[in-house]
Amino acid sequence: MTLAAPLDLLRQARARFTQREIAAHVGKDIKTVRRWEKGETPCPSMLEPALRDLLHSSGRTKAGSAIGDAQFRFVDLFAGIGGIRMGFEAHGGDCVFTSEWNDFSTKTYRENYPAGGDHALIGDIVSFPAEEVPSHDVLLGGFPCQPFSIAGVSKKNALGRPHGFECTTQGTLFFDVARIIAAKRPAAFLLENVKNLLSHDKGRTFDVILQTLRDELGYEVHYRVVDGQHFTPQHRERIIIVGFRGKTSFSWDDLRLPESGPRLGSILHRADGSEPVLPWDHDRFFDHAGKRVQPKYTLTPNLWTYLQNYAAKHRAAGNGFGFGMAYPDSVTRTLSARYHKDGSEILVYQGEQLRPRRLTPRECARLMGFPDTFRIPVSDTQAYRQFGNSVVMPVMREVARIMLPHVQTLLAEETHNGSKQARSLYS
Repeated sequence: MTLAAPLDLLRQARARFTQREIAAHVGKDIKTVRRWEKGETPCPSMLEPALRDLLHSSGRTKAGSAIGDAQFRFVDLFAGIGGIRMGFEAHGGDCVFTSEWNDFSTKTYRENYPAGGDHALIGDIVSFPAEEVPSHDVLLGGFPCQPFSIAGVSKKNALGRPHGFECTTQGTLFFDVARIIAAKRPAAFLLENVKNLLSHDKGRTFDVILQTLRDELGYEVHYRVVDGQHFTPQHRERIIIVGFRGKTSFSWDDLRLPESGPRLGSILHRADGSEPVLPWDHDRFFDHAGKRVQPKYTLTPNLWTYLQNYAAKHRAAGNGFGFGMAYPDSVTRTLSARYHKDGSEILVYQGEQLRPRRLTPRECARLMGFPDTFRIPVSDTQAYRQFGNSVVMPVMREVARIMLPHVQTLLAEETHNGSKQARSLYS
């Protein structure tokens, strides 16, 4: 057996695993693996079985250990408080890497998803080397939409400058998604953003995103705007972009979207004595003895007067600016990150004798589809910001459901093709 065979296997493994993961699997130092890859020292033929075993795992086992019952590995970029993650964990996923730059969001994330084993939670992804992101089957990212500066490819060619996604998206956070997909080649990805991404800069921003994902990175891409009101009592439209490394029969028609979703009353604190006592909330949001929402969430007289006058002024001007009163049978407006300022987009009606109130942070969690087991370790202001920036978790869970059969098919095909290649090389 020549030494070319183990080197070929090493190169195949590096398409799916980091040098650190390979080193852990074969029991060598990372510097040794680096020397093999650079050709400074030969890769020993006795490592062929270990490298073949690593390849045949198709990225679904951690280097040196099994994942247990996990069906696939994923990374959580621009993670926020983990709403996308929760949706994919519901279908057997194992999160192996997280990136979130906001310290308050990281605090909430750590409280609800304790890191264990090899899982890493890093801050800003911009400066993190793509090759050090662990191998994964699915990449998740609710990336912020920043303005794209698009220059014509012909002009770039005339000036002798590079083009492609490294040019058209450099300086935006989408670039960091693209460079990790390019380096790690996951079987699939899911990206989430505001509906207005479709029309930003007259559609040119979204065109660059599609061009990058389809033409530059070679993925099959599907996108759709989904309204969260199918699952929670909130009108919240978001664009979801999914992509697959190979040809699939994926169809948005497989989504199960209930025609009639829940109403606001289903997520409000219950004053009939049935409100659950959560040991992590105690009486922070709801006075269980008094069977009422804590008074601090009711608008002050000055704020309520201001909001009414503001709405009246804009009605007189002929536009629709103003507060949004919500009732038990309502589907609310979209919860925003500015909700902490005055709560104006969703004011809960408390009868003619009482001023309206804000939703409590626990009710905001429910409005986004988070279970009551989700802990809120930050201030109300930060909690409102976090839920206003989050995703409707049941939407993510439903999209994960229709994505995963195609992910599993791609991984199975890869394993089969890898086995065929190995039999050809070593028969």
